[in-house]
Amino acid sequence: MHPLTWQQAGQSDDKLREFFMPALVDLGASVIIQDARGNYLFVTNLPELWAIEHVATPSDLTLFGEEVASKLSTLKQAMTEPGNKGHIEIIIGTEQVYEFRVQAVEFARGGVHLVTTIVDRSEERHRERLLRALLREVSHRSKNLLAIIQSIALQTARYSGSLELFLHKFRGRLYSLSQSQDLITDSSWRGAYFFELVQQQTEKYLPENKHLVRVHGDNLLLTPNASLHLGLALHELIVNAVSHGSLLRSGRIINVTCTRMPVNGHDTLEMIWDEILDPNARPDQQDEALKAHFGSTVLERVVPASVNGKANYTISNERISYRLVFPLETGGD
Repeated sequence: MHPLTWQQAGQSDDKLREFFMPALVDLGASVIIQDARGNYLFVTNLPELWAIEHVATPSDLTLFGEEVASKLSTLKQAMTEPGNKGHIEIIIGTEQVYEFRVQAVEFARGGVHLVTTIVDRSEERHRERLLRALLREVSHRSKNLLAIIQSIALQTARYSGSLELFLHKFRGRLYSLSQSQDLITDSSWRGAYFFELVQQQTEKYLPENKHLVRVHGDNLLLTPNASLHLGLALHELIVNAVSHGSLLRSGRIINVTCTRMPVNGHDTLEMIWDEILDPNARPDQQDEALKAHFGSTVLERVVPASVNGKANYTISNERISYRLVFPLETGGD
């Protein structure tokens, strides 16, 4: 059946065109016009879902089915005076959303008519759902990051003898987090690659000697949570190497290795930091006293607990080594 025309409807009223044209041109909407008794006078541009060609006598029931017709009937019953209007949304399946807007309009001939416009809101609602999901994710990640910062602040204060020392250490750790967060953001929140994480965390403290830290193995993409905490661990290790070790004095290479390996049927990441110390350094610079600061807490407790892993941090007269193992599938948040 072809759409009813203005002539067939017996209407040439300017107000009819006033409501019809903007709906079609500006909204790409479907338009239905009914008289006061609910008879269809004009139908055009219906979505394929409701094909008018297969309907002998158009009505809410024959076009849209019983469920939609019932909702429209309830809405239209209140449309008794010119200017009355309302709208409902009809959801078809899981993806399609249509908005029905009904308004009572008085024409010069025929009295009050009902003008219904139907607009496809599917894409708009889809974007709204994505935005809500994104906002929930941002809120979740922000809370995680704030919890990490709070933990860092508390632990740094516990192992700082003065306000000046606290501020110095705390700023460095916050900078480490911010650098890792930049990598995560640049990857659209997928995470950070291990090699980039090592490079970023070391280049601040070794701008002229970046070659002293060499990374080997598998350049794995770490989850956001794992990226933040491994970045923090690498920050502590490089700060310790620069501040307490013999890195710059001896020029010995630090080797950092990342290896993917199966453990109990699960993919697991093993990170090893291997730092050879200067044999000519004073003994009191190379003993367990080096672990008596917040760095050891980060490396032995905070980081492994946050990625559901295990760590071993060892200092001897010959070397400093750190081994962290955690399951890849549970490294994220």
